[in-house]
Amino acid sequence: MKRENIEIIQINISGEDKPGLTSSLTAILARHDAFILDIGQSNIHQSLTLGILFLTTPEKSGQIMKELLFKASEMNINIRFTPIDEEEYNRWVVGQGKNRYIITLIGRKITAEHISRVTQAISEEGLNIDDINRLTGRMPLDEDERAPKTSIEFSVRGTLEDKTRLQNTFMELSMKSDVDISFQKDGIFRRSRRLICFDMDSTLIRTEVIDELADRAGVGEQVREITERAMRGEIDFCESFKQRVALLKGLDVSVMEDIAVNLPITEGVDRMMTILKRVGYKTAILSGGFTYFGNYLKSRFGFDYVYANELEVEDGKLTGRYTGEIVDGKRKAELLRLLCQFENIDIQQSVAVGDGANDLAMLNIAGLGIAFHAKPKVRATASQSISTVGLDGILYFLGLKDSWVDSTK
Repeated sequence: MKRENIEIIQINISGEDKPGLTSSLTAILARHDAFILDIGQSNIHQSLTLGILFLTTPEKSGQIMKELLFKASEMNINIRFTPIDEEEYNRWVVGQGKNRYIITLIGRKITAEHISRVTQAISEEGLNIDDINRLTGRMPLDEDERAPKTSIEFSVRGTLEDKTRLQNTFMELSMKSDVDISFQKDGIFRRSRRLICFDMDSTLIRTEVIDELADRAGVGEQVREITERAMRGEIDFCESFKQRVALLKGLDVSVMEDIAVNLPITEGVDRMMTILKRVGYKTAILSGGFTYFGNYLKSRFGFDYVYANELEVEDGKLTGRYTGEIVDGKRKAELLRLLCQFENIDIQQSVAVGDGANDLAMLNIAGLGIAFHAKPKVRATASQSISTVGLDGILYFLGLKDSWVDSTK
């Protein structure tokens, strides 16, 4: 039932941003004991948009609006008043309890068409946009100085009519355009992730180490063919691993050091690792490659854990055999679970990143699984993917802003 002794008023302020603006306006509300129900502010260029929803009484509302109008004129800003019906307000409050989602766009450049297509898909699924935030720094006009990546985050809410349909729409847009789109449910686990596990070959480095070793052993073509078939999921990983390692028999171990120091590191690894360590994430390499190279990356970038395959060596040469259990797709998923237990975190607080078919198991059980520059089968299966930027694009899927991480230096 509508009460006669209250008034709900929304004020919208726009104009040039200046120090003390919000303070001056809220001081008027405070002086008249108005209760602020909601408040939001955003800045674009040097322009401010401020919205305040407040509760007062009919006896005080007239004087409040009069003083706000006077202050707005004094500060040369625009102000608009909108009375809100109590029933309308209650419907809005109920709506705030609906599911919330985060949609993140990443690309070298995000265009108006990208945003138009994404927001249209959001609308068609009955979702409402609450906030839009730019996660990357501001864009310079000079193309030569343009930031190498752009990311925009949408916070939306509502009852999703068809999650699969929306994800398929985003996947189709990503495939046709130079943009990556992440769709995540917003909740406590997204805001408290603590562990990130990476595949190594073709993820942290832009090569398959076993192919590099094979080239030095003179069996590159044979090994590379087996590698590609395994990554496409056409043959069992363990069997392909045994076949490839056997072909390395007789290779001098000194070759591994030369390969390690010349590994082609994936774009963004250094920046990503610096920031992840700065904000407290634990990081792990879970690789179907080899421990020698994983330990090299651990030493160089500061990974906390490395689990990979150990090549057997006798008299300074590879024997064509391995020691211990093969780290295949199933083992990667097991290691991810074990690391979560060791770190005393829920698996929903974990992130997994990889490119091949043997990464799918860990991508599927992690709280956030990201296919990175992945093979088509993997990209189509994984819930999230990055194909347009380097590994530091992961930071935006985690909700980290450039302004935040830069301020921690």
